[in-house]
Amino acid sequence: MTAPRKAPAFLFDLDGTLIDSVYQHVLAWQEALESCGIALSVWRIHRRIGMSGGLLINALLRETGHPVTAEQAEQLQRSHAAAFSQHAVRVRPLPGAKDLLAFLTQAGVPWAIATSGKAEYARETVRTLGAGPDVQSSLAIRWSEPSLILICF
Repeated sequence: MTAPRKAPAFLFDLDGTLIDSVYQHVLAWQEALESCGIALSVWRIHRRIGMSGGLLINALLRETGHPVTAEQAEQLQRSHAAAFSQHAVRVRPLPGAKDLLAFLTQAGVPWAIATSGKAEYARETVRTLGAGPDVQSSLAIRWSEPSLILICF
């Protein structure tokens, strides 16, 4: 007796996998840090991209030995969001991302997108992939700061 064939499904990260946004995040973090008097080279920030904002701040400040209060950490998050909104106009889907998602959808292969980014940014970015109207659910999963967002199609 043969076992039933299991259908594949895909879970994609958003930033840096489907969307070309890494350098915009790096520059936004650099601006946010500088607004708080913390000067860091972009390479130090770049190697931490992929972490949630809270983890990134903690890692960078632990590395530099710069003490930060909880209030300052919140201000850094707000400053990053403001700076990133200025850079976000240059965020684009990575080559082939839209075609891949369209192919999977056409073939009936389930897929979802996960991100630790802010929900409002994620929703807007997913629209650039041509997937916005087909969102079935958006589920916030408490994992890190901010929470992991899982967008199912």
